[in-house]
Amino acid sequence: MKNTGQLSRRQILAAAAFTGLATLTGCGSGDDGGDGKDLSKKRNGAMKNYRVGDRFKATKPLTFTMLYNNHPGYPLKNGWLLWKELEKRTGVTFKLTSVPLSDYEKKRSLLIGAGDAPFLIPKTYHPGEVAFVSSGAILPVSEYVHLMPNFRDKVRKWKLEPELDSIRQADGKYYLLPGLHEKIKSGYSLSLRTDVLDKLGLSLPTTWDEVYEVFKAIKAEYPDRYPFSDRWSTNTTFPVGALMSYLGQAYGVQAGWTYQNTTWDGDAKKFVFTGATEAFRQVVEYLRKLVAEKLMDPESFTQNDDEALKKLLSERSFAISANPQELVQNYQYNLPRQVKGAKMEMVPVPLGPAGPVVLGGTRLENGLMISSKALESDTFVAMMQFVDWLWYSDEGQRFVKWGVEGVTYTSSGPGRYKVKEGINFMGSDLEAPKDLQRDFGFYNGVFAYGGDWALVSSSFSPAERKFQEAMAQRKELPIDPAHPLQAVEQEQATLWETPLRDHVTQNTLKFALGKRPMSEWDDYVAELKAKNMDQFIDLHNKAYERFKKENG
Repeated sequence: MKNTGQLSRRQILAAAAFTGLATLTGCGSGDDGGDGKDLSKKRNGAMKNYRVGDRFKATKPLTFTMLYNNHPGYPLKNGWLLWKELEKRTGVTFKLTSVPLSDYEKKRSLLIGAGDAPFLIPKTYHPGEVAFVSSGAILPVSEYVHLMPNFRDKVRKWKLEPELDSIRQADGKYYLLPGLHEKIKSGYSLSLRTDVLDKLGLSLPTTWDEVYEVFKAIKAEYPDRYPFSDRWSTNTTFPVGALMSYLGQAYGVQAGWTYQNTTWDGDAKKFVFTGATEAFRQVVEYLRKLVAEKLMDPESFTQNDDEALKKLLSERSFAISANPQELVQNYQYNLPRQVKGAKMEMVPVPLGPAGPVVLGGTRLENGLMISSKALESDTFVAMMQFVDWLWYSDEGQRFVKWGVEGVTYTSSGPGRYKVKEGINFMGSDLEAPKDLQRDFGFYNGVFAYGGDWALVSSSFSPAERKFQEAMAQRKELPIDPAHPLQAVEQEQATLWETPLRDHVTQNTLKFALGKRPMSEWDDYVAELKAKNMDQFIDLHNKAYERFKKENG
């Protein structure tokens, strides 16, 4: 699900990457057949015949424990229609351990480490699960997807086997049930004041070279202001994490929120260190040029979101990073109320040297870990069936997103839904007395993510639809090949991972702000070598060669 909670996703990726990237591996497919354990005594409450398209209905009332990510945008309410209707349809209730979004990752780790975690642990982003694999605290869920017909059906239909292979661990199993997307859904890009562009006789930019020229024209018209002042820099490993992610995409490299130390070089057929590549250097150099020519506010790299928004609303800046929800709720709704005639539009990610591409592997969303203790329960099979229905069936996905037909929404056909009058949904009617998330509990980030394109696109605003249709035409870059590290290698790689990553982050900031000249790039690479960059990459390349030899 892409909403304001999405920031948490990128923070988590950045924070957890050093534990997870070392263990990516690939084998098999989404059709694992189980590990042979006898589940005959664990079917209490389960349906005898449960297939694709069936609604799960427990044969007796069931309660499952679940960790709940309590989002400040729609704080948990026990009286939500979500809970009442879910019990009515399935016979299942939750016993929730509610944790504020800001503390969720820390609390999750503490509960798992203490052996007190609930059975269901949602809102987990790969590689966040990796830290818990070696202890045996979480279930190798790939061993039990034979109990999940909807999950397996979507993996097969949408050809998601390579994506699942990319989250397997060194034992060949995966420990996270991710959200599944039929198609790539892009989340972030640049948004600009189109009324200002119209005034200056400029068109929306389609390349980063054009972005530069647009910023120069705005600067000439408003010499005392910065054309661009950005957000999403605090509480995250990488400053301007969103900007660097979509800017990096234009250069074919993972940067910002999507940064990881290893990059697959398809031409050389080997892994290289991301922060030392020419593409990454070009990303940094582009940022440096914007800052040096005062086209980008240097405070972008340190200011919080509120400060960035205040500059936009007070016309001290004219461009800012956006996702569709922020575009509608903050930029298109609030800005015109403070600046008469102001208009904002989010452009398809501007193109760069890599051409019209999107990064690979983005059809997986956050998902669920399951506590290993759940396997001891006599209701384990019923729980897996329920998870399959709620998170992966067409009906379950529609229910958690839109709610109850005739009560919260109306439908005029597949993929054509509309909230009932008087209900706001993601900025559709900000004056409405009710809100689908806050007052009913639907479109809740704990449940609602992934799905077929008709469902995913059913909530698009006209602006997002235009953006997504343009991005959908782009070519997906290949997913990195499997390169599972053995236990000893993983331990060593983990020791090297964080110092290397930190050095990349710190020097990206120094280069971009002009505190270190770009002429010292070679010195920076030498410093990475001194921090075991080459040895780190050698581990991954040896793992790749070994896996290729053993698996063909």
